[in-house]
Amino acid sequence: MQEPLEIVFRDVPRTEALENLISEEIGKLEKVHTNITGARVAVEKRQSHQWGGSPLLVRVELHVPPSHHLVAEHCPGEGGRHDSLETIIRSTFKAARRRLSKLVEKERGETKTHPEQELRGVVTKLFPEEGYGFLESVEGREVYFHKNSVLQDGFDSLEIGTGVAFTEETGASGPQASTVRVVDSRGHEPGW
Repeated sequence: MQEPLEIVFRDVPRTEALENLISEEIGKLEKVHTNITGARVAVEKRQSHQWGGSPLLVRVELHVPPSHHLVAEHCPGEGGRHDSLETIIRSTFKAARRRLSKLVEKERGETKTHPEQELRGVVTKLFPEEGYGFLESVEGREVYFHKNSVLQDGFDSLEIGTGVAFTEETGASGPQASTVRVVDSRGHEPGW
């Protein structure tokens, strides 16, 4: 990595064993994608009276050129109340590896998109300075998307009402689009 690994502990004791585990997991990520330029890992204990489930939260943020910002976050629900911190860290990094693998496939052009996996929608909200927006699916559900999810660096060309096709996944705060492709009113890519 070009930048040093940043590890932040909040209300969780910093131990050499935890730092070694995180460094080992970062090494596994670097085997998936050799061009990670920066990584930040936050390990924290939330105030337990505000949340159900485990009060522990682990968040991994990765910076991959040219402008990818991948985030994996894990805070176990009621079923994971008694998971160890080491288990939560490994689980979060496993999710980060899956996202990084998808990015590698996309960069190599290996991602296969099947029409039945894509959903259709319309851009309903844009926040250009923050780099994200929301789509409304044909079913009427609101779906978050980040500018890095828009194919061919097309985020800046989006407008309210732009028709899109997208692949949905579950994010930390609900549904999010992992891939957004602009389509015209006839449902084809521009220029077809």
